[in-house]
Amino acid sequence: MAAADNDGYGPRYEELARVVKAEFLDADVSGFVGRLGSFEIVINEQLVFSKLETGGFPYEDDVLQVIQCAYDGKPVEKLTKSRPPCVIM
Repeated sequence: MAAADNDGYGPRYEELARVVKAEFLDADVSGFVGRLGSFEIVINEQLVFSKLETGGFPYEDDVLQVIQCAYDGKPVEKLTKSRPPCVIM
């Protein structure tokens, strides 16, 4: 997973990483600062979610489901649903 800290995505990454590690004890979760505005999830070298493509952040349940598919050896599909980012005006 990549989370651009300068966009404040660090806490979102940390929370998602915590949820994934709690559900999948042997999961190897790592993150790094990527492109400005990016929040991407890669499983076994396959991009499964991109905020740049969807415009929002992934739903945790969807992420856990795609990880479960990978864990079970099933095909992993790209996540296309996202919740919009919070905007305060």
